[in-house]
Amino acid sequence: MDLDFSPAERDFRAEVRDWLSTHAPGPLPSMDTPEGFAAHRAWEARLADARLSVVSWPEEHGGRGASLIEWLIFEEEYWAAGAPARVTQNGIFLLAPCLMRFGTPEQRARWLPRMARGDDVWAQAWSEPEAGSDLAALTSRAEPVPGGWRLYGHKTWSSRAAYASHGFGLFRTSGTRHKGLTYFMFHLDDVAVRPVAQLDGLPGFAELHFDGVFADESMVLGEVGEGWRIAMATTSSERGLTLRSPGRFLATADRLVTLARDAGDPALADRAARCWVEAEAYRLHTFGTARTIMAGAEVGTAASMGKVFWSELDLRMHALAMELLGERAGETPWLDGFLFSLAGPIYAGTNEIQRNIIAERVLGLPR
Repeated sequence: MDLDFSPAERDFRAEVRDWLSTHAPGPLPSMDTPEGFAAHRAWEARLADARLSVVSWPEEHGGRGASLIEWLIFEEEYWAAGAPARVTQNGIFLLAPCLMRFGTPEQRARWLPRMARGDDVWAQAWSEPEAGSDLAALTSRAEPVPGGWRLYGHKTWSSRAAYASHGFGLFRTSGTRHKGLTYFMFHLDDVAVRPVAQLDGLPGFAELHFDGVFADESMVLGEVGEGWRIAMATTSSERGLTLRSPGRFLATADRLVTLARDAGDPALADRAARCWVEAEAYRLHTFGTARTIMAGAEVGTAASMGKVFWSELDLRMHALAMELLGERAGETPWLDGFLFSLAGPIYAGTNEIQRNIIAERVLGLPR
């Protein structure tokens, strides 16, 4: 693998670093509060004005046609600058790849530019009370009516749904298990939304109750009955490349090494150094994955290995920070990061499920 950046890639890094050095706002209020949600949307609009909100998208949808390598460079600079987490991430990183691949030209033109600016914020609605990691067990259904569909059912643990404007998820239109699922987009104005508090007490999630919510034909993504195939493309993006870029973990590892150096404990400093090496290893692995995708291949089930690795690394780094800080941890952003890292092995498909996928589909072991 070529580990050198081209002159154009180095110029791109310099441009992004320069812009962020003067525009990154630093910590914002939590996006799980009304004022924080508004502040994050305003930040995303500033990114869009600078054509930096979705750098790898085509220009007609608000991007600049950057390569995946340049996107990874952008992510490294973004997190190193201490810029805020993205309130639009469910739409940009999960729905948008599917819209570009399976959507109609009208759907792409309608939704992608608004997503890029944060005009629309999308909530992910996969999980149900009896169908979390076992997504194929979902029971929410869609019934055909003139001009569209009526949606019925109950979704839960829907990220950003407390304040988002739209959602996307699977509904059963026929059959059982993986067959007969259809991928729908929907307006949240028409859905009963009940916020669910996280560990910090803020509504980072919500339950969604559908009682005949109308979705017109234009809100179906892909073919009716092909939802499972589209969803698998989404989860591959989520677990593999897009949801957690290595730049996020490298920035955390850099701060952790500084913390350990200041603490002066050789044993803890050694553990911090190991975390930094693992973050760098994940970075190199991800650049290799990006090269593979750019050559025309897909991540596929191998994405599960990346998901297990980054989620457990994030947890180790924040747990070590708690040890280093002791009682001072509650006065720093590390505590919020630690609480969020606890969820890493659970969301985007639990790590237990990912290990089953790795065993059966990557290693070829018997069930």
